[in-house]
Amino acid sequence: MAISRSQLVKELEPGLNALFGLEYKNYANEHAEIFDSENSDRAFEEEVMLSGFGNAAVKPEGSSVNYDAAQETFTARYTHETLALAFSITEEAIEDNLYDRLASRYTKALARSMANAKQVKAANVLNRAFNSSYTGGDGLELCSTAHTIVAGTFKNELSTAADLNETSLEQALVDIGVMKDERGLKIAAKGTKMIVPNDLQFVAERLLKSPGRTGTADNDINAAKSMGMIPQGYVINHYLTDSDAWFIKTDVPNGLKHFVRAPIKTAMEGDFETGNVRYKARERYSFGWSDPRGIFGSPGA
Repeated sequence: MAISRSQLVKELEPGLNALFGLEYKNYANEHAEIFDSENSDRAFEEEVMLSGFGNAAVKPEGSSVNYDAAQETFTARYTHETLALAFSITEEAIEDNLYDRLASRYTKALARSMANAKQVKAANVLNRAFNSSYTGGDGLELCSTAHTIVAGTFKNELSTAADLNETSLEQALVDIGVMKDERGLKIAAKGTKMIVPNDLQFVAERLLKSPGRTGTADNDINAAKSMGMIPQGYVINHYLTDSDAWFIKTDVPNGLKHFVRAPIKTAMEGDFETGNVRYKARERYSFGWSDPRGIFGSPGA
């Protein structure tokens, strides 16, 4: 008895799904080193940023306690996007016993496309970090020297753009350490991880792992290393497009986020009219940021 198209699809789909899954996992989730992932069950997510309270005041004996009111400063919105791609194999290719060879190659290529698109989407948050055309909830780009707060401004970008070197790294860590909250209270933020493009990997290696100061003949120690200033070291993101831009992830919560609305899913079906067999992959997610203090950067000189 001849096998029907629906039976063919049913027999072949599990194998293609397994092949797709293995290939998809071969590509490193570089975004996971930068973004904190959360699940979502809505078309978009919003995070309302609150100002918190000012410094507590002295209460004289017998007097009333002072009251303060937290304010909503801005709302960060994450709008999920659907990423999908498909391929089809003709009825004639199936008849000519080319299905196995073509399906394997196409499935691997599809997995690569889906994985690459995700990393590009994630890296674009940093690629556009200094571009005023791409703004966050506070109306400013991700990295700015003038983020507005209730008590003035704060910066998560070097005042003078600089390439990655000992001086610029130390200045960035100093600037991170003096960050304040919305009401001007110090938060004692710290750098946790450096994020660099492929071109800066050797510079980052020397700066963070050399026991002595780089590029000098004296016997001074490497302060950043000896003080454990960036405990998680550095990671290379191959999807950063600016060869001299660099970033430091901080320990401030609610910084860069990745919301998963629908995880990667594949499906396969036969088409009655054409006789083709079609296979698709789809996922839905968003990348963005809530609190800009979660990252510090420099676009390079």
